[in-house]
Amino acid sequence: MLDHGTLDTGHIDPQEALRHRLRHSAAHVMADAVLKLFPEAKMGIGPPIHDGFYYDFDVSRPFTPEDLEEIEKLMGQTIAAGHQFHREEIGREEAKTLFSGQPYKLEIIDDLSEETTLSIFRHNEFVDLCQGPHVENTADISAVKLMNVAGAYWRGDEHRPMLQRIYGTAFESQQALDDHLARLEEAERRDHRILGRQLGLFSIHDEIGPGLIVWHPKGGLVRTIIENYWRDLHYRRGYDILYSPHIGRAQLWQTSGHLDFYRESMYAPLEIDDQEYFLKPMNCPFHIMVYRSSLRSYRELPLRFAELGTVYRYERSGVLHGLMRVRGFTQDDAHIFCRPDQVEDEIGGVLDLTFELLEAFGFTDYSIMLSTRPEKYVGEPEMWDHATQSLRQSLEARNLSFDMDEGGGAFYGPKIDIKIKDALGRAWQCTTVQFDFNLPERFDLVYQDSEGGRSRPYMVHRAILGSMERFMGVLIEHYAGAFPLWLAPVQAVVIPIADRHNEYAEQVKDALAAGGFRAEVDSRSERMNLKIRNAQMQKVPYMLVVGDKEMEAQSVSVRHREEGDLGAMALDALLAKLKGELGER
Repeated sequence: MLDHGTLDTGHIDPQEALRHRLRHSAAHVMADAVLKLFPEAKMGIGPPIHDGFYYDFDVSRPFTPEDLEEIEKLMGQTIAAGHQFHREEIGREEAKTLFSGQPYKLEIIDDLSEETTLSIFRHNEFVDLCQGPHVENTADISAVKLMNVAGAYWRGDEHRPMLQRIYGTAFESQQALDDHLARLEEAERRDHRILGRQLGLFSIHDEIGPGLIVWHPKGGLVRTIIENYWRDLHYRRGYDILYSPHIGRAQLWQTSGHLDFYRESMYAPLEIDDQEYFLKPMNCPFHIMVYRSSLRSYRELPLRFAELGTVYRYERSGVLHGLMRVRGFTQDDAHIFCRPDQVEDEIGGVLDLTFELLEAFGFTDYSIMLSTRPEKYVGEPEMWDHATQSLRQSLEARNLSFDMDEGGGAFYGPKIDIKIKDALGRAWQCTTVQFDFNLPERFDLVYQDSEGGRSRPYMVHRAILGSMERFMGVLIEHYAGAFPLWLAPVQAVVIPIADRHNEYAEQVKDALAAGGFRAEVDSRSERMNLKIRNAQMQKVPYMLVVGDKEMEAQSVSVRHREEGDLGAMALDALLAKLKGELGER
């Protein structure tokens, strides 16, 4: 791979393939403009990325918004000029001569194997080390926009120089670009970090540490509702729920292989009684120890162990992002131990549980990927084939469309990945159903089979929501903070018009509470319209205004956060309406 890499179009539709080329080409046009304005600039890399592109530069000062305007202006001139993109293959020494003033390009060249074919792309007088692909002509870049600047360490290493990264995007038409910018504006309005503060859901504090979440009462309540629903579904579907420690001895992680293969993501050990202990990065070994706590019979299988288990993984500070990327998080983890003849039914059960759970939260649009055996793997080929066929047949039996990622499975087993699409059409990785042929071997898992011998069980890792933190972040943005009634931390606010209505407002609240609803009274000495506005800002589903008429009629004046004024309603009628809405989940 050179600076940008090539496009794997195996799972990309034609429009996305075109956008990839457009953005790749726009990155070159941007670098050309930067060098014209900043001749001393040293170029890093400039790949296309999801929804855009970037290019890294080493310059004497940070880029300013005014610089971006000038760069974009020059890009427009190059695009309008209609320069052809030309690809050439060159030798290593010729490449070093060509990029003699570009140390980062020289480093890339030196790091490439001798067998790698070096190629460059030219347009007009600009040349870059690159494999492509590109559009044919700069004029093919129909619409481009530079977005912002950020710092980025060279090759992601905080010990290397900090470069200036310019982000941009490009589309096949101005309308497509305008639509994208509108989506970005809407995404900013839905930003879970802003809404989290506004709605009092969670916070992150430097005094505690980056990537560590503190849940506030309302956020804790929403999370509790989700977790209780999760537990109820799991018990109904035959899972046993476990609780495991937050730390384990080094020996456990040595046996599991984490210390050999996952050490860089684990925190430094604690020393207890002259023994090393590690914060757990995963729950798997603990569930395995429960399985191993007694000799299992084939009659006991399948065993389905689930846990909302908090794990800790080191993430670089530069990639931490609100609830979406953290250092301590709670996985909705489960491990299924079963016989070979039970595999397909168990996978089917996981899929049915997955869609029941996700649809309850309003997610009905999915993309599914089935990943198969890579070149290097553990386990017997027959087990891989059986597991892969079971995954495929379970998907096909439910008429679920899916793509194949041939050879894309982990070394320890094939898997299904499911991405959900939110209200803005963004895809989020949540569900993974992963076979594991590695840990059963490492921990020597067996069961007594029907003939009295010892057999190795199949083991399936499974997470549906992914992590509670990330899923909550997705939910907040999906609903723009306006949770559906069953999830709303406050389902109704009772608003007395004057102080003399406070006592009746409390009676209304008590009636709602007796009906199982979460309600509050806003008895502040403020104007009614201000109270309504505050409840709207807090995304409360229902506002119930009470005054003299409502007291006399034992009713409430109902206002919905989206539908507006619904008129007067008797308390019994209101309770029936709310219960009906809850039943629609």
